[in-house]
Amino acid sequence: MILWFALAASAATFIGGSFALRFRDQLHLILGFSAGAVAGVALFDLLPEAMRLGILYHTADIIAFFIALGFFGYLVLDRLILLHTHEDPSMELGAGDLAHTGGLPRAESRGAFGALTLSAHSFLDGVAIGVAFQASSAIGLVVTAAVLTHDFSDGINTVNLVLKNRGGWRQAFRWLLVDALAPLLGAASTLFFTLSEEYLGLVLAVFVGTFLYLSASDLIPESHHRHPRALTTLMTLFGAAVLYAVVHLV
Repeated sequence: MILWFALAASAATFIGGSFALRFRDQLHLILGFSAGAVAGVALFDLLPEAMRLGILYHTADIIAFFIALGFFGYLVLDRLILLHTHEDPSMELGAGDLAHTGGLPRAESRGAFGALTLSAHSFLDGVAIGVAFQASSAIGLVVTAAVLTHDFSDGINTVNLVLKNRGGWRQAFRWLLVDALAPLLGAASTLFFTLSEEYLGLVLAVFVGTFLYLSASDLIPESHHRHPRALTTLMTLFGAAVLYAVVHLV
């Protein structure tokens, strides 16, 4: 039963990503929505859950430290390891103009790393489903409902991160498959071990910081690049509002 619920989460992720691929001509609007959705997941879903679990074992300062660790840790990976540089908005760069790191375009490497991060979060979604059902069927159903509501956005966000960083639709589709498979693998892994709530809360705190960085540094600036600011801003607010409503409805 756990695997069937995880499969539903995988389907929600795939459907969301397919939506982004189908309407990629309106990518700036989808990016605006995704920026709000990513921030909404972090603030309205992951943060309260990290606090609820973490405060049982740690102080508020420790939880805040792990949120900061996720934010600044991703900053270091983004700016130093991936050697990302922001291109001049006045310049249009072709595929041949991209600087390369280790034989791969820097932008594509950044998009792939972002997709990997979102896939890791989807894996933890599956873990959360499995662990919740270990507690009770009722808790498992509630957690599954919450996971399903934002996995649709996870699929959209995974595709958007790849496409906006000059990845092709084939690469975006491959990462979408990875992200869609992740919840199923996460749920299956809980059949072999039990994850302590003490550590799950801290892991969720790290993802809060990571998602806030992705939204503020990546998706929001890109959604406003050479597009009407009013409409993209409304889409960002709409994305956050949708996640707020969904989290509080379930």
